[in-house]
Amino acid sequence: MTSMTRKPAKRLVALALGLGLATAALGTAVPAAAQTATPGAASAASYARYAGSAEDNANTKAFFEAVLKAAAEKQAAHPDLAAVTVTYDPSDAPSYRSQISSAAQIWNSSVSNVRLAASSGGSDFYYTEGDDPRGSYASTDGHGRGYIFIDHAQSQQYDQIRIVAHETGHVLGLPDHYTGPCSELMSGGGPGPSCTNRYPDSNERSRVNQLWANGFAKALDKLNKVG
Repeated sequence: MTSMTRKPAKRLVALALGLGLATAALGTAVPAAAQTATPGAASAASYARYAGSAEDNANTKAFFEAVLKAAAEKQAAHPDLAAVTVTYDPSDAPSYRSQISSAAQIWNSSVSNVRLAASSGGSDFYYTEGDDPRGSYASTDGHGRGYIFIDHAQSQQYDQIRIVAHETGHVLGLPDHYTGPCSELMSGGGPGPSCTNRYPDSNERSRVNQLWANGFAKALDKLNKVG
């Protein structure tokens, strides 16, 4: 996903969870199992520069597809659920609990086809924090396991809720758009530290709703056929 660029001399890298803006192909990734990935352990090819171009797009689909499949499995098991729910565990990022909650509220108020909900165990993904020269990012090990890492130093320079909301946008299927204006949440660190916009714009909201309507329906259909 992404990180916020700290200094030109230290280009921060992060995972660009990338469905292209025009694609939403479903894979067969294993459902996300939180607490198993290790921050900093992924190879350099698993990341993309937050203020540069995306790398390894084929691999970066894994996180979104895994979350999508995990949500479809829960929905298939509980068809009475009113909305598609993606669960997250914030317990490993205690310094940013408030920001994580705010980012989830922002997305829940912005889109209608998917909702984020906190969970203390068995979550679809989790948040963690620490120090990493790559900055903040969302990562997958390529096997459906994922987490969002929040970098302390970066969070002192960029708006913290924007960082978390941006990274969470990758979990919901949005790729980076580094050249976009501040009004685009997924422009990330492109507009610079002065940008404090925390909300997805209309195109980003529409894209997430589309992904979780069409993509989710396909994932659920696959599970029903297997069942």
